[in-house]
Amino acid sequence: MTETVISSAKREVRIGFEQPFVIIGERINPTGRKILAEEMKNGDYSRVESDALAQVAAGATVLDVNAGIPLADEPRILAEAIQLVQSITDVPLSIDSSIVAALEAGLAVYQGKPLLNSVTGEGERLEVVLPLVKKYDCAVVAISNDEAGISENPDDRFVVAKKIIERAADYGIHYSNIVVDPLVMPVGAVNSAGRQVTHLVKRLRDELKVNTTCGASNFSFGIPNRKGMDAHFLSMAIGAGMTSAITNPLHEEVMQGIMAANVVMGHDMNCSRWLKRYRQPPAEGEGTGGEGRGGRRRRRRGGE
Repeated sequence: MTETVISSAKREVRIGFEQPFVIIGERINPTGRKILAEEMKNGDYSRVESDALAQVAAGATVLDVNAGIPLADEPRILAEAIQLVQSITDVPLSIDSSIVAALEAGLAVYQGKPLLNSVTGEGERLEVVLPLVKKYDCAVVAISNDEAGISENPDDRFVVAKKIIERAADYGIHYSNIVVDPLVMPVGAVNSAGRQVTHLVKRLRDELKVNTTCGASNFSFGIPNRKGMDAHFLSMAIGAGMTSAITNPLHEEVMQGIMAANVVMGHDMNCSRWLKRYRQPPAEGEGTGGEGRGGRRRRRRGGE
């Protein structure tokens, strides 16, 4: 089965159908975060550092790094943020920008094989991003929209994904280096959004053999209890074959949904990750060698 391999200078992560779900931490993104945007614009990356460390500690295996700040020098800021994050953690990164010059600036300083975020099916975007993917031998997120916009028909989005994969092949880029974003609609606006994603993810897995990702919080946009909704959405998406997502690992409900899905799918051998995170330590005064109430009863019976 297809595996997309990305790496830092010291660690390799495999995105794949038989691998544990890959959690891409979303927090290093100034969009909607005015304080972070102002700090990054002024060269203050202290919040970037704390966000990176917190997400890794919470369970992120990849970090998305975005520096999309209006009227700022995005290529410089993105490159500096990537260098900082790589100096303090060894997880691979997703280099995230809509500006091609910023993507290339990030690639130029990156150590390892990153995930580039992103390319679309638009002809102009394909012709400038795919050469970067080939030049730097990285993996890339392929977003299933083109000049016609985002179709509400998942089969139309499948056609766009197929077009991107075929165009990438023209550049010598193997489909294992393409991670398709099927585009998650807000379920509060599109009632069939969940069915659309599961339908499309299955087609992408079975017909194109590609790995998938998404911006998970898009699904719950505009409705209450977003964390709970995202947790259930992701667990069902994993069941359909989704292999990674950009999400917030600091939300415990979301992490619990992902980790439970890993167990259900058989991607957590002997439930070891689940047990490590959720097993309760023995209560004070209780041992682990039969010294509890049941153990004392057994000894008394044995001595009678």
